[in-house]
Amino acid sequence: MIDDAIRVLAGDCTVIAEGTDRSEYRGRVTTIVKPDNTVLVHDIDGYQPVAWLTRADSVSSDRTDDFTLVAKKDTQTLRIAAHDQDGFANYPASAAGTPVGTCPDGDCTGSLVRSKGVRCVDCGTRYGVPADATIKDDQSHCECGLPRMRVERGLAFDVCLDRNCESLDEAVREAFDREWDCPESGCDGDLRILRRGGLIAGCEHYPECDTGFAMPGGVVDGECACGLPTFETRGGSRCLDATCERHQRRQVGAASGH
Repeated sequence: MIDDAIRVLAGDCTVIAEGTDRSEYRGRVTTIVKPDNTVLVHDIDGYQPVAWLTRADSVSSDRTDDFTLVAKKDTQTLRIAAHDQDGFANYPASAAGTPVGTCPDGDCTGSLVRSKGVRCVDCGTRYGVPADATIKDDQSHCECGLPRMRVERGLAFDVCLDRNCESLDEAVREAFDREWDCPESGCDGDLRILRRGGLIAGCEHYPECDTGFAMPGGVVDGECACGLPTFETRGGSRCLDATCERHQRRQVGAASGH
């Protein structure tokens, strides 16, 4: 399976772009229509297209006579008419990314690449990967054949790319579930590790208490004056509660020597 196809039209064409202004071109060009309906018309001169329309609302074509392609977006229209067609074809395409391994599917030998997660360029299988995860390149693989990744969520976890094979959520939950008290005044609840879009530490008494904090990408390195843990992240040390003023004041005081 492929993500989609890219359409390509090449030949001697008239290109008309209409919007606030009108422009017309004639020459041997190559037109590319991407899966998101972005249309690019290239000639041999310069580094940018002769004409383009980004993410058109519609792209239609007519091959009954001379080939024509019409793309429209709001008040903009891009028309390409081929007088002498060199070729028209659909080519399979997928998102390109950094190679991280080989697809473990027994019927597929495609490359795994990192691009908004990890996916196979041949069969299209996808694996969700946190944006801050590091795919390990030391040839260590899970038993399922996939590469492993390092993710920091309070601790540095070494888990499989496939969460169905080895769950990052379960690893974080085992390490930190009920580890911290809910800081809400008058609440006697513990913070549970939950997934609400991303991983959060949320009060067990939800919805009566809606206190919750996103788990930062970093490792626990101490305790804030508010009682919650602090995390060493790429941006520096911070409280689990990103809005905690006591941690901010403590940081300022430490920097000034007070």
